[in-house]
Amino acid sequence: MENEILNYLEVFQICDSTFPIGTFNHSFGMENYLHDWRIKKAPEFNVWITNYYRSQFKYGEGLLTKICYEAIEHDDFEKIIEYDNSLTKATLALETREGTKMIAHQVIGLINRIYGNSINLLKRYEQAIDDGKAYGNPAIVFTIFAHYKGLKQSDLTLMYGYSVASTLVQNAVRAIPLGQKEGQVILNGLIFLLDKICAEISELDEEFLGANAPGLELAQIKHETQTSRLFMS
Repeated sequence: MENEILNYLEVFQICDSTFPIGTFNHSFGMENYLHDWRIKKAPEFNVWITNYYRSQFKYGEGLLTKICYEAIEHDDFEKIIEYDNSLTKATLALETREGTKMIAHQVIGLINRIYGNSINLLKRYEQAIDDGKAYGNPAIVFTIFAHYKGLKQSDLTLMYGYSVASTLVQNAVRAIPLGQKEGQVILNGLIFLLDKICAEISELDEEFLGANAPGLELAQIKHETQTSRLFMS
C-alpha cells in the first residue's frame, strides 16, 4: 500500500501545474476568445472550458490516454505511433500542433532527468520522435509514465484531465483575469465533469480519435495571426 501511494504521488508531481514543461505558455485557443471579447469573466470562461473538455479533450488527449494504455497492455508499440500520427495530423492549427510537440519534448526530458532514463518504453518513444517516426504528445508520455508506475487506465485518464484543467485555469487566472478563489471554484466543477467524461471515454475506441468542435479549432487557427498575445498558442 505504501508503494502504491508513492507511485500515485510521483504521478501527481507530473500532474502539477507548476511542473516546468511550458504549459503555462499555451492557452490552446482560449486567448482568441479573450481577444474577441467572447470571454470576459468567469461565466464565459467556464462555458469555454466545459466545451473544450466535452469535445477536444474527450476525443483528443483524453481518448488518447485510454487507447495508448490498451496498446501498452498488448505490447503494441506501433499502435502508439499510429495514434501519435493520427491525432497530430487531425489537429488543424499549426500553433497547437507545435505547442503539443514542445510540451512533449519538455516532459520527456524532465522525466528522464528525474528517473535516470530508466523507462524503456519512454526511451523507445523518444527515439521514434528523434527518428521522425512520431511527433510527440504529452498525453502519450504521461500514459507511458503512469502505466510504468502501475496506475489503472481510468485513474490516469482522470489525473491527466485534471492536470490540463489545473493549468488552463491558472492561465485564465492571469489572462482574463480571474480571482484565485473563483478559479478554484471552476476547477472543482471540472473535477466532477471529468468524472463523467472519463466514463464516456471508456466506451469509445480509436475511430473517435481527433473529432473536434469547429469553433475551438477556428479560434486556435485565428490565434496564429493575432497581433497582441500573451500565450504562444
